[in-house]
Amino acid sequence: MQYVTVTALSHTGLVREHNEDSLVAGPWTLCGTVTENPQTLVFPLGTPLVVAVADGIGGQPAGEVASALTVRQLAAFGPSLDSEEAVRDALNLCNHAVYAAADRDPELRTMGTTVAGAVVRDDAVLVFNVGDSRVLDATADDLCQVSVDDSPAPAPGRTTTSLVTQAIGGAREFSPVVPHVATAPLAAGARYLVCTDGLTDHVPQDEVEELLRLHSGGRAAFELWKSAIEAGGPDNITLALIGIGE
Repeated sequence: MQYVTVTALSHTGLVREHNEDSLVAGPWTLCGTVTENPQTLVFPLGTPLVVAVADGIGGQPAGEVASALTVRQLAAFGPSLDSEEAVRDALNLCNHAVYAAADRDPELRTMGTTVAGAVVRDDAVLVFNVGDSRVLDATADDLCQVSVDDSPAPAPGRTTTSLVTQAIGGAREFSPVVPHVATAPLAAGARYLVCTDGLTDHVPQDEVEELLRLHSGGRAAFELWKSAIEAGGPDNITLALIGIGE
């Protein structure tokens, strides 16, 4: 019998005062808290399983509220996310929910979050994102980004930017989103990394690739987190490693 493993970790980093990231794996959510050690969950392969991270937008109020609301919505929608259309509809509903919550409370106005993840079905993986959190295919030795960054080109001399061109929420007036959703066939032994930019902005992709080549499961998650911390840990770090076994 095939199964899905999800190894997850979320940490504040070394600079930020609190964690504005959230994570969902099936019905399980982790919102604005810190995991001291990677946690591994095992699910049967069959019913659609959603695994996603959400990164509250820094410099704006209540990023942790927006990210938590988004992953909790995805957890509720999870088993129904059986097509690209269903994923797009769910992300649009998340966007409406964040704006509606902000409209009810002036202190939440302009809160927003990025989101990226994968829905694992028995025959395929649906990859999705809004914003610059990422999904990377680590099945082969060469790491491949399969999400699409919603961000402008970096300034000269820089490799990253903190700006995003679309997000869940994040503006004073409602703004629709156009989610990126793609389908890939599912193979035994497939591996995916879902993460916020607290990892990818500070750890070069070739280093991430090498760590995933050397390690798996909890050790891989720990080594990725450690690399982000050794790079200064300037942002919250949240990641989930998805594996297909039998």
